Parts: sequence; structure tokens; C-alpha cells
Amino acid sequence: MATSDSSIDDRIAQVNHRLKVAQMGFQVERRGQKLSLRGMLPPKPGSVHLRSRQQRITLGLPATIAGLKQAEQEAKVIAAQLIQQTFDWRAYLPGQGWGRLDQLELSQQIAAFKQDFLADPNRSDHLASAKTTWAFAYEPYLRKLLAIAQTNSSLSIVEAIYATVQTTPHHSRSRQVCCTALNAFATFTKLELPTELKQFWGNYGTRLAQTRDLPDDELILSTWKTIPNPAWRFVYGIMATYGLRNHEVFFCDYSALTPTSQEATVRVLETTKTGSHEVWPFYPEWVETFELRSPTLPPIQTDLDKTTLQRVGQAVSVQFRRYGVPFSPYDLRHAWAVRTIHFGLPDTVAARMMGHSVTIHTRTYHQWMTRRDQQQAVDTALQRSGKKAPTRPTADQE
Repeated sequence: MATSDSSIDDRIAQVNHRLKVAQMGFQVERRGQKLSLRGMLPPKPGSVHLRSRQQRITLGLPATIAGLKQAEQEAKVIAAQLIQQTFDWRAYLPGQGWGRLDQLELSQQIAAFKQDFLADPNRSDHLASAKTTWAFAYEPYLRKLLAIAQTNSSLSIVEAIYATVQTTPHHSRSRQVCCTALNAFATFTKLELPTELKQFWGNYGTRLAQTRDLPDDELILSTWKTIPNPAWRFVYGIMATYGLRNHEVFFCDYSALTPTSQEATVRVLETTKTGSHEVWPFYPEWVETFELRSPTLPPIQTDLDKTTLQRVGQAVSVQFRRYGVPFSPYDLRHAWAVRTIHFGLPDTVAARMMGHSVTIHTRTYHQWMTRRDQQQAVDTALQRSGKKAPTRPTADQE
């Protein structure tokens, strides 16, 4: 026999009286047929508030006698967490009718993780980039995790995570991305992993650095001439001269590329992967060589409500293949980075212009210096110094 609303309200009043006497600082509330807790709680992640205030926790528990017993116990648990300063809002999902995070099904935990990932205030200024990162770097591996867990019910969630990692090739970028995504999910759900996922990364970066063969400047120049479409010639030239990522070409301020501008810088806009940053040309002469003073972009979809940065970048790769470019678009960016080393540009400056950390810059590009690059750097350094070795004294001088 179902408990009437008046009967359950009486029970709630009794529970609240016990909580008050015990000085738990919480009250149980009934909202329709669901139960919530209300009390002084710290600010939620991303909140503008700095101090604790009265807030509600949606428990997702039914307004029944059994649900009420669980709600009373939950109040005691949270009160203890507040005293121990271990309370974490991420364990509760407001507005979804869900309960504690550790009590959810795996599919619900993944949905909660996505909600938290996209709502992160550190990503709010780059939401389009965050959506792209989620769609291509997190969601595929979390879907794979869910599939493995559902088809292998004997596996624990930790075992399913390790099994998911093992589905990716050894020493591959996909292995590293998978580990990053699953580690973030484990952190979000407060899941302890006996073996850190970073130990499964392998040596993808090192192997890549050892085998990369970048186009030299002469090949870059001659290839530009073979592209018949002026708009795609501009894309090629701007990437070669400024080291831009594929998608960044379509999200730049080119207003400084005027005939009277001396610096001819390009500003990458906030909507890109790494936010706004300014880039200088290397070589400066290539601004004229590649006819970059009159920006003309091909008509592709750039509305990020209808596409993603990943798809914009893929369009560039497709056109490079269509025109028979004998290297990838990213090779132009990497060649630009190595070129700045020859010029003696400080790593901190080059890394800022490329939109990544100094650590990534030095770890990646200094390892890509081939013997050809090293010889060129040596020649440049000797020419710059102008120093001559002392000659052996003649017989008259001795």
C-alpha cells in the first residue's frame, strides 16, 4: 500500500527534528515525489560565490519510507564530510534527478563527466574547442569503455579501463589520447587505479621525433606553385609562413597583412584550440613570395554551431591530398618551428606563437633537428659571429 503525501510529510518532519537535535545542519525536503537535502554548503565549481550558503542537493531518492531513511543517512554522511573538509560537489548531480555519482550506472557517470567537462569554467572561453576535444579525444574511448564493460560483466570498472587501453596500438598517439581520457574519467569519479595509465603510454613521441622527415624550404616553395586554386594557395602559404594549425587558418585576424604593414603579423582568434596568440612570419620575405597581402580563404563551413574545428582541419588535409602535396599540412607547421630555431628565436617566444608550452616545444622540435638542420644552424652561427681562427705565425713573427 502506497504511503500518502501527508503521511510521508509527517515522517519528514520527524526526521528533520532528529537532524536538528543532532545539529547536522540539514533538512530533508520533498519536491513532488523526490527527496532533497538543504543546508549550508560550499560554492559549486564555477560559482561566483566565495562562501558557503544555503543550497539544495538533489538526491534522486523516492519520497517513500525507505527513501527517507536513506536521505537521513545521506545527511549524516555529508555533515561528516563537511567537518572533515572532504565534501565534493561532483559526487552529486543537480537538476538531473540522479543521486550520488558513485551509485550511478557507468553510462550515467559518463554523461555526468561530459556535463562537468563542458561546464568547466577553464574551458568556458573556448567552448567550441572543448566540444571538439570531447567529440574526438574523449567520447570515442569512453564509448569503447562502456561497450567493453557491458559485454564483459565479470570485469570490474578498473579492469574494463585497462582492457580499453589495451585495444589501442602500442606506442601510438591513440594510446596516449585514450590514457588521457580514461585517466580524467577516473579522476572525476574518484576511482583509484592501481597502475597509473601513463605507464601504458609507450614512446610514441620519441619514435616520431626520430623518424620525421620534414620538407626543406626549396620543396615548400616549389610545391606552392603547383596549387592551381588561389584560395588554397593562400591557405598553403599562410601555414608555411606562420606555422598555423590546419583549422587556425580560418580563425585568424589578417588585418595586419596590409601593403604598408612592416611587421605583417597574424593574430589567431580565441575560438581556436589554444586561444588568441600573435604570430610573426618566418621567413618575412614569404609574405610577398606567397602573395599573402590579400587574404582569400576558400568557402568552407566555419560556423562552429554547425561544424567542429576538427572537421575544418580535415578539409585542409583533403585539399592537400587533392592537389598532390607531397607532405602533410602539419609538416608546414613543424618546418616553421625548426626554422625559428635556425633564426635563434627563444623557445619561450616560439612556443607562445605556436600556442603550446615551452616543454612541448623543446621536447618535440629540438629532437627533430636533422643533420641537415644542424649543419645549417652551424653555418648561420659562424656567419653571424664573423670570427676567424688565428693563423699560425710566420717565421718572421716567431
